[in-house]
Amino acid sequence: MCSLFGWLDYQGVIPHRMLKKLTQALANAAEERGTDAAGISYIHNGEVVIYKRPKPAHKLHFDPPEGTRAVMGHTRMTTQGDGKNNYNNHPFPGLAGDTSFAFAHNGVLWNDKELRKDKLIPDTHIETDSYAACQLIEAQQKLDFDSLKYMAETVEGNFTFTVLDQENSLYIIKGSNPMCLLHFPVLGLYVYASTESIMKKALQKVGLHKFAMERVETDDGDILCIDRHGEITRSEFQPKVYRSKYGSWYDYDDSSYYTIHEEMLLTYCNFYGVDSSDVELLLEYGYSCDEIEEMLSDHDLLYQALRDIKCVYGEEVYESYCGAF
Repeated sequence: MCSLFGWLDYQGVIPHRMLKKLTQALANAAEERGTDAAGISYIHNGEVVIYKRPKPAHKLHFDPPEGTRAVMGHTRMTTQGDGKNNYNNHPFPGLAGDTSFAFAHNGVLWNDKELRKDKLIPDTHIETDSYAACQLIEAQQKLDFDSLKYMAETVEGNFTFTVLDQENSLYIIKGSNPMCLLHFPVLGLYVYASTESIMKKALQKVGLHKFAMERVETDDGDILCIDRHGEITRSEFQPKVYRSKYGSWYDYDDSSYYTIHEEMLLTYCNFYGVDSSDVELLLEYGYSCDEIEEMLSDHDLLYQALRDIKCVYGEEVYESYCGAF
């Protein structure tokens, strides 16, 4: 459970010091989903620049230069690839044909080894599963909706990806993992973060919560491109459906099977001070993995959901699942 964050300033009217402050505020707030490493990418003089370190975001000084029009960031909770080796951390550099780009991922991929075995991507010293998706884009020798669709339909796992190209176009490839994208029309600014709680903390820190904003909806299977002029174009990919012991939309019962996403929730919930029995109860009750992920970092939402279950199930049944609340 990592976090994506960033912004795109398409009018160039916001003071540079405010954008620097916004970058650091987003990164610091995103620590709630990962403290093993942090990094940002931006475009300077037509070149992709990546600054990342195996440290928590609050211990880094993110300082994109004046004139930066977009920042794409990431905070990491390590699942594969030692974060102490900085080449395993996000964002990753990429080159597709003549287009250079930076790439970041929130989620877990589990077919990266098969992709290498099948020769769809070459071997590499980078151990992180996410990098396989970056290589799939490179293998298409172009960066556009077609290559991103191919990548998103070839990888297996749970994900949301972001890509920033050398022309300051920001792509969001929305899979099953969360994404919050806001537009501030009067400022000519887009801001995004993996969860609403991260967004709320960052905007309040810099005072942007006082400005009128619009939410830009993103659904599973969406590919968005926000260009340097602030124009949004969209495409789609076909999300894969995986088995789940909790999903009522499946036609069979396999009580021994967990999706990787659910395994991740149950494995890492203690990192957020949440008992795994509470997560199992929420899954059983019908909450989605995305909803529970947000609850892990916003305990007010978690406690309200558990209260609702208590009201529906009754005190005795509720306590048999997770103890007296």
